[in-house]
Amino acid sequence: MSRKYEDLTITKDGQLLLKKAEHDQVETVWDRYQAQLPQCGYCDMGLSCRICIMGPCRVDPFGEGPQQGVCGADADIIVARNLGRMIAAGAASHSDHGRDLVEVLAEVAEGRAPGYTIVDEAKLKSLAAEFGVAVDGKDPLQIAKELAAAMQEEFGTRKKELTLLKRAPAKRQDIWKKLGIAPRGIDRETSEMMHRTHMGVDNGWVSLLLHGMRNALSDGWGGSMIATDVSDILFGTPKPAATTVNVGVLKEDQVNIIVHGHNPVVSEMVLQACQSPEMLQLASAKGAKGINLAGVCCTGNELLMRHGVPMAGNHLTTELVLATGAVDMMIVDYQCIMPSLGKVAACYHTKMISTSDKAHFPGMEHREFHPDNVADMARMVVKEAIDNFGRRGRVYIPVEPVNAIGGFSIETIIGALGGTPQPLIEAIKAGKIRGAAGVVGCNNPKIKQDYGHVTLTRRLIENDILVLDTGCAAVANAKAGFKVAEAINYAGPGLKEICGALGIPPVLHVGSCVDNVRILGLVSALANALGVDISDLPVAGAAPEWYSEKAATIGVYFVASGVYTVLGPMPPITGSMNIVNLLTQGLNDLVGAVFAVEPDPEKAAILIRKHIETKRQALGLPFLANVG
Repeated sequence: MSRKYEDLTITKDGQLLLKKAEHDQVETVWDRYQAQLPQCGYCDMGLSCRICIMGPCRVDPFGEGPQQGVCGADADIIVARNLGRMIAAGAASHSDHGRDLVEVLAEVAEGRAPGYTIVDEAKLKSLAAEFGVAVDGKDPLQIAKELAAAMQEEFGTRKKELTLLKRAPAKRQDIWKKLGIAPRGIDRETSEMMHRTHMGVDNGWVSLLLHGMRNALSDGWGGSMIATDVSDILFGTPKPAATTVNVGVLKEDQVNIIVHGHNPVVSEMVLQACQSPEMLQLASAKGAKGINLAGVCCTGNELLMRHGVPMAGNHLTTELVLATGAVDMMIVDYQCIMPSLGKVAACYHTKMISTSDKAHFPGMEHREFHPDNVADMARMVVKEAIDNFGRRGRVYIPVEPVNAIGGFSIETIIGALGGTPQPLIEAIKAGKIRGAAGVVGCNNPKIKQDYGHVTLTRRLIENDILVLDTGCAAVANAKAGFKVAEAINYAGPGLKEICGALGIPPVLHVGSCVDNVRILGLVSALANALGVDISDLPVAGAAPEWYSEKAATIGVYFVASGVYTVLGPMPPITGSMNIVNLLTQGLNDLVGAVFAVEPDPEKAAILIRKHIETKRQALGLPFLANVG
């Protein structure tokens, strides 16, 4: 059906490729969303329940129909159970990602993962010390073996609390202990949430939500934090690297391979294979001028952060990049991979390869990558991509790529400040930087693609608020031109001065969505340096276009850590005003932060600016007038 493509996405490549997809009669996520309308209002409000087979049940929000499910659960209980299960699924996904990386580290230590090495020995030793692993007189592989064993214990139930909670300010740790929400084990909290939400267990909506915070914290200060640290050990701690973004990164005269998903274990080996002389010679023999590896979503972000690998797009671009006809192979691991991709690829010449034992997809060839075979498997699939180069039809790459810089780990940011957060603190005290905000999360077809991310970010930086971003939001802001040195011209005068002096853009790409924990690390460093809690800082978080259970978990662990967080789409909680009031008001008395929901990014920017100014005044810092 005809429509205005500019109503669906702000990106030029997206608009042009939507037009091409329609011409090619290729169905996209926007078509499927339209076909679902109107979506179920009970589900949208969190009032439908399928937890047991006495149901499915629903509660009438207007009071005219049933007010309880078959078991007697009312709106508060049903909404709380549904939200709890959403948090559990999000925590499980990112924490299982962390477990995969710990298992690879253990395999490396045992010499059973050819192709992988310990890249950052300093971080290995630093993390080992946090886990009580002695390092003196030991070689890196022995340290890695003991560290992997210690981190595997974090996933079980034998600890009183997670090791990395010690990174949080002491005041924050005290809050968690007082509320009884300090997580004891990564898997334990997820398992307990599934137990609590079984029919006939926890029917207290407050206790369910408190455990939801504990479950989310087990990911933010456990599984995800472990995932980020171990990725740095195995593949290198990110440093600033120049790159390019949007569909224009594809090359008409080269073999184009796209990696998609979230886990760098596969993509790092694919990168090595693409760079090998053997594969480059084979590509030349097939008439290609090289092998061009690019990413989408967070697997791409992982490679961008460490190697400057270009990014073709974010979540809602994943189908459209195939519509170029230029992608010879897409290799996927897990998370945020639409099962539609195999069907879209079948309309072109693209080969689709799935690689994880826990993620199978229709229309894809499944080749399992494991630590002991990953190097060989990577070479095999890259060779198949090269062989597929000659089968291309018409290629349509409608735009030129945009330049960007990524790779801002905490170590990089602190290093740029001279090895201490003090210069950043002084800039905040002086008002040259008003505060900081994390803009994170996904794309959602309910919202014009990238509009929420880009509009909010523009309004924040022009008001001297430093932005750190991850995931799909980071790609959106890169496409908008916010990730180059010249982007300081979008910033307010104070932020422009500071970023210009440091040679950094006003929007810092800090990684994939699992790397949101880097933001936790930075705000903890600031709070510790000031002797305050995270909730006292002039900082905020935002997820303008979120869609996934992982994003819900991330939002909860940010609020539970003391960070005021603004969501774009409303979570499925409006069936219970008790829960709405707790999350948007009551949590302030418990954890010092709340959620706000504001789908208009212009208004969301105002909320964040007001919050930051309130925190500045509470710290005795000078009032700053807003730009607009």
